[in-house]
Amino acid sequence: MKSRQATGKILICFSFVLLLLTGFGGITAGESKMDNVAIKGYDAVAYFRTGQALKGSELFTFQWHGLIWYFVSKENRDLYAASPEKYAPQYDGYCAWAMTEARRAQTDPEEWKIVDGKLYLNCSRAAYEKWSRDIPGNIKKADLNWLKFFGGN
Repeated sequence: MKSRQATGKILICFSFVLLLLTGFGGITAGESKMDNVAIKGYDAVAYFRTGQALKGSELFTFQWHGLIWYFVSKENRDLYAASPEKYAPQYDGYCAWAMTEARRAQTDPEEWKIVDGKLYLNCSRAAYEKWSRDIPGNIKKADLNWLKFFGGN
């Protein structure tokens, strides 16, 4: 009888550990809901339409490039859905300055600039200032690194 109780407790513990490793509600251990959210939930279209970095809403989302994009309105979401390449930040939203150094860095969506109709994000104010010293040269360098090391994907 005691061995059955011990076996039952072991199975319950094993099941609990398995549940923890596989995750609750689709989130596995080590992940967060924000892992697949583009540009930290900021609205890519708002940069172009309002000239501001605005946080989007879970009410208006669109999935593209394996990421979930948030928007402040249905109108912005629909504009993005019709032409994501027009609004999506360069280098899949990675830091424009870091890309000049052939590396990926997460961005601060508040550090941005639109150049020739394209959105560029940077990881910090310092990175933005370095990048801004020679925008055309840094874009050229970053574009080459993006294609060379990351295949443009």
